[in-house]
Amino acid sequence: MLFRPRYTIDTIYHLDTDVLQQMNVKAVFSDLDNTLLAWNEFETAKKMDELNQRLAKAGIKLVVISNNNAERIGKVLNPYQIDFVAKSRKPLPFAITKKREQLGLAKDQVMMVGDQLITDIQAGNLAGVESVLVKPLVETDKWNTRINRFLEKIIFFFLAISHKVTFKETLENG
Repeated sequence: MLFRPRYTIDTIYHLDTDVLQQMNVKAVFSDLDNTLLAWNEFETAKKMDELNQRLAKAGIKLVVISNNNAERIGKVLNPYQIDFVAKSRKPLPFAITKKREQLGLAKDQVMMVGDQLITDIQAGNLAGVESVLVKPLVETDKWNTRINRFLEKIIFFFLAISHKVTFKETLENG
């Protein structure tokens, strides 16, 4: 299904590099706001940096795929040398596909992680990569995301008809 994530975990920070390596994941593409960073708090930048270093040590590249503009994203990510794609136009899959191809990776070597079904998960699914839904880091959202959250409640209702969406603590390769 277009909106159904392949995996669901509590937070991107619970990604286990051993499991990712077993899955042959070479790159984790991630949304920025409320996935890597709380949209309104930048204290999570230290955790983001630690995740980036942990992934890099395992030979896995972290790339942010965001609908935000380059100035906003660069201000946050450039100090940590985290690669990004700005104005990605998610839910369209083109930014994911283009970046994956630039990195010379197959679809099954890339994982898209995000906190929104309508943008992140749909874009990952359309691009044919593994999709991972995480809980938002904070319960509040920018005004433009609130509309998506309302629509997500309806989507979650329909997803639950066939198989309830539940969040696990860690990624399970299965």
